[in-house]
Amino acid sequence: MRTPIPDYLEKILDVVRDEDGGETAGYIPELAAADPERLAMAICTTSGHIYSAGDAEVEFTIQSISKPFVYAMALQELGEHAVGKVVGMEPSGEAFNELSLDSFDKRPVNPMINAGAIAVNQIINGEDSSVEDRVEKIRKLFSRLAGRELTIDEQVRDSELSHSDRNLSIAYMLRNYDIIHDDAHDAVTSYTSQCSILVNTRDLSVMSATLANGGVQPVTGERILTPTACRLTLAVMSSAGMYDAAGRWMSKVGIPAKSGVAGGLIGNLPGRLGIATFSPRLDPQGNSTRGVRFFERLSHDMDLHLMSSDSYDAAGVRSIARDGNRTIIRLQGMVNFLAAENILYELAGEPLGGEEIILDVSRVTEINRVGRRIVKEGLRRLREQGFWCGIYDPEGLVSNLKYADGTFAHKVESL
Repeated sequence: MRTPIPDYLEKILDVVRDEDGGETAGYIPELAAADPERLAMAICTTSGHIYSAGDAEVEFTIQSISKPFVYAMALQELGEHAVGKVVGMEPSGEAFNELSLDSFDKRPVNPMINAGAIAVNQIINGEDSSVEDRVEKIRKLFSRLAGRELTIDEQVRDSELSHSDRNLSIAYMLRNYDIIHDDAHDAVTSYTSQCSILVNTRDLSVMSATLANGGVQPVTGERILTPTACRLTLAVMSSAGMYDAAGRWMSKVGIPAKSGVAGGLIGNLPGRLGIATFSPRLDPQGNSTRGVRFFERLSHDMDLHLMSSDSYDAAGVRSIARDGNRTIIRLQGMVNFLAAENILYELAGEPLGGEEIILDVSRVTEINRVGRRIVKEGLRRLREQGFWCGIYDPEGLVSNLKYADGTFAHKVESL
């Protein structure tokens, strides 16, 4: 059985595809020339299942999406106290390229704005590190997070460096306040190289899922970051990842997120999944216009808001057993998106026998809209493979038995 989840993602992409607001990042020539029609998304669960749609293999530079990962790296290398000496954790309420400093100690207010990211970059591999060694250490970490070797787009890096007056002024000001000690040009070169690492949308979903998974890369199983570093990073993303739109974002979407001016956007739900989108047109805050719309739709449809009462994990499949000519699939607990995804994933790898498939939902406590939709679509596709499919639902939990093609699921009165 082919899972319907990529089809669902394609449908959401089609909904946002006509959103043509915003423009590519015009202040960086290489980014300004990007194809504005590119559109992609990917989801990676903490169990390592990846689903994607659209231009998910197209590479682009990571840009400011690099900030949370380098911040987590610094927290792991040096600890919260040492990192806290150069950068704070408070939302700025200002644009990403403003010099937002604490009025008392002159630290950048958080690591998600450029000033904070430059300060954090400078403590990676030690303050005496060369630019080359520091950048290589970051590149290697990102490659482990993505599960493949990543490279730096030198053309984009050089294009950004030729238009880096604002970041240079920030670096000089940070030197003036003794926050960084390296030459300002070297500091900006190091930071810009970090932002110029090439990724695709699938990479970002896996990297994001690693943060959500407490530092364990969900596909390779490698522990890369500490749970503490991930927890602190997600906390800062939730309050400052979307810059001066962060409050509205958390209220409406409710997913810790980080954007980049190449059009990438990531989000993650702790213990659950990582999400990534790519669309180069940006809104006035520097966030992907269609990416924002996609996250809004995804959060609503899948009930993924962090503050939602039913966004917790669920068990899904209780057992799969053969009974004569029947295969009985017993579900349990709350069936939300993650449980439904796991149910279909297990069924896809199960040698289902007999002629009848019975889905027993008598032990399910609740099934939300997207869980019901995904499970029913899975049953419909099993029916297309030649199975007779029915649902045992003595409590009437699955109120809508209509399939997407207009036909109806069979209801079984007894097992």
